[in-house]
Amino acid sequence: MKHCPRCQKTYEDPALNFCLDDGELLMVLAPGRYADDSPPTVILDQARVTNPASWPQQPSSQPPARYQNPQPAYQNQQFGQTYVAAKDQTLPTISLILGICSMLLICCYGGIWLGLPAAIVGFIGLRNADSDTSRYGGRGLAIGGMVLGTITFLASLIFALIAIVAN
Repeated sequence: MKHCPRCQKTYEDPALNFCLDDGELLMVLAPGRYADDSPPTVILDQARVTNPASWPQQPSSQPPARYQNPQPAYQNQQFGQTYVAAKDQTLPTISLILGICSMLLICCYGGIWLGLPAAIVGFIGLRNADSDTSRYGGRGLAIGGMVLGTITFLASLIFALIAIVAN
């Protein structure tokens, strides 16, 4: 049996979950228990006093403290400012751009005139990045440009050989 706590109506259908009169969630009654067997209301002690009169009161003659902007803390300028220079990635970036352009122009034998330079510039950029890691960066860009340049160069050579043989 289920019981509606709002309207005190009792339902015997176990499939119902909500009261048909007011939509309240039904509560399951324990076997042998009826709606009027609810436990008695418990009355608690007096509410806790949060601001007793024995606490010291703040004098009302003092105004509240005013907000003051914090003063900026200056750092020791003994050694001057240090700048971290970015690593040079010029050659690897150029290599990757040439490799992408050679992929786009593969139909016009772009691998021959853009793929080969992409592979060469990528090799130089990779060698720089490996030899001096504090100054040069872009190792991944250089590898990408070398791979794209080599693939498009070889593909353009194969297309050129097929075109020569076909004539």
